[in-house]
Amino acid sequence: MESVMKSKIKKVVYWGIAFLLATFYLLISFLPFIFMVLNSFKEKFEMLVSGVFKLPEAFYIDNYKEVLAGSFGRFFGNSVLVLAISLTVLLFVSACASYPLARFKFKWARPIYALIVACMSIPIHITLIPVFKMTQKIGLYDSVWAMIGPYIAFGVPISVFILTSFMKEIPREIEESAEIDGCNKYHMFFRMILPLSKPGLSTLAIYNGVNMWNEFSFAYTLTQSAENRTLPLAVWEFQGQYSMNTPMILAVLTLTVLPMILLFIFAQDKLVKGMTAGAVKG
Repeated sequence: MESVMKSKIKKVVYWGIAFLLATFYLLISFLPFIFMVLNSFKEKFEMLVSGVFKLPEAFYIDNYKEVLAGSFGRFFGNSVLVLAISLTVLLFVSACASYPLARFKFKWARPIYALIVACMSIPIHITLIPVFKMTQKIGLYDSVWAMIGPYIAFGVPISVFILTSFMKEIPREIEESAEIDGCNKYHMFFRMILPLSKPGLSTLAIYNGVNMWNEFSFAYTLTQSAENRTLPLAVWEFQGQYSMNTPMILAVLTLTVLPMILLFIFAQDKLVKGMTAGAVKG
């Protein structure tokens, strides 16, 4: 009886510590967002007069109206276009590369896999100049298409690493049954392996999508004109344009991060399933 009580007390203590840590992490993560949103509804000098932590006297929506009436829509459209194309190609290429590495046995499987994984250690910044020169030579500089190639290339290593591990956990009995029924490798990949890999693909879509949406270095290096730039550069441009209007800049930041927050809210179940799928065998 005493051991049962001690076990219950330990459980309560552990859950209490976990709750306190989770609450602390929530405050650290959520308070800056609340601060940003609330101050984006203030007038130009209201933050200086009333303080940054005070609620706005009236919700001043003209900041958002002015941002949306400007060039924000063009930046947003460019980001959506680059993200959609890059993410679609990245997931397809990664799935095609992961399938043979995970399911086939051939001599060069491990060296190829090791080489792909080793590419994860390459820093993005040391490739800026070579990519810039290559983009100029092929005539893609200062266009939205210039960013698609680097985004795909730098997303492939981590995507292949995760998808290969994920596909290895798919039972081989499924493939053996399909082969008996006359299913070839191509049909097996598109009709069986890809559908079974949806949790892993969803996780990679969210992970890579957030990185592409917030990427600044390549977007700044490979584009010059405003009509070809993406949302991270919109924040940079609006900061120069409204350097004395902090609520306006906060309005731009709010509109920039809002799509990713909404995406995570609606897709968090797929993210958790993708992270836990294949973790337990049997």
